[in-house]
Amino acid sequence: MRKLAVVAFGGNALLQSGQKGTIDDQEKNAYETSEKLLVLLEEKNYNLVITHGNGPQVGNILLCNTAGNKMYGLPEMPLDISVAYSQGFLGYMIEQQLRNVLMDHDLDRDIITIITQVLVNKDDTAFNNPTKPIGPYYTKEEADKIMEGSSSVFAEDPRGRGWRKVVASPRPLVINNKKSIEKIAREGSIVVAVGGGGIPVFYSKENKLQGIDAVIDKDLASALLASQINADKLFILTDVSKVCLNFNTPQEKSLDRISISEAKRYLNEGHFAEGSMAPKIRAAIYFVEHSGKDAIITKTTKLGIDDGGTRIVMV
Repeated sequence: MRKLAVVAFGGNALLQSGQKGTIDDQEKNAYETSEKLLVLLEEKNYNLVITHGNGPQVGNILLCNTAGNKMYGLPEMPLDISVAYSQGFLGYMIEQQLRNVLMDHDLDRDIITIITQVLVNKDDTAFNNPTKPIGPYYTKEEADKIMEGSSSVFAEDPRGRGWRKVVASPRPLVINNKKSIEKIAREGSIVVAVGGGGIPVFYSKENKLQGIDAVIDKDLASALLASQINADKLFILTDVSKVCLNFNTPQEKSLDRISISEAKRYLNEGHFAEGSMAPKIRAAIYFVEHSGKDAIITKTTKLGIDDGGTRIVMV
């Protein structure tokens, strides 16, 4: 029997730093990332659920909404609708490029994208403290100018790449259709789900769901999904091979294997930046605590390598 893994694509899996974000760029990135999944499918014998981020894409959708409103009077779409929009087109892109990879290697699997709603608490304190970066990078002067004429909030990127708009990122509580996601994946189809962390929804009253302006962290949502579908492994993909202490300093130290108690200690000591590695560490801790299984944080090229990445374990 095949094991089940959830693989959370990082933002660079679809759009890399410095790229303009053309469809050609994103399709090429999606193909190259999908190629790296073959080691999990064929050599490691996993069934797969793929999740993905949408920060750059949903930010660009919002920019198009604003431009269309100013130039043509088109109604602006709320953030939850923009997240749903990004889920659809990114799911299509991942499906198509992964299928191209499978055909290039004479493999046949159904690939199914599930537009996923995720329940959040409308009173989550995150709505008072936006932290989730979306959209393109700006200079400080550009960000200040935008903030002067709007209610937008910007924050500096922890790696010094510029300033980005930040929005509320409430904690995911329930993944809708999780039973179907697990069933389809365990039957052998590859499932793309919880795109961009899922579409944030809440109950405005009993038995009435409604969208809310937010972007859920895709790593936390992926960890919740992985634990709820009894996954055997959670892979969180990023643009570094291993988690590091004192990142980007002369004292930098890469981590091969850490317990969740060590991960919590390093997190509390401030080793991991918000909007960067901190959410990934929290997601790994959540999955390990709720499943007893391991989580691995690594870059795509290290997938399936025995000593590749940082392994977070129970003890």
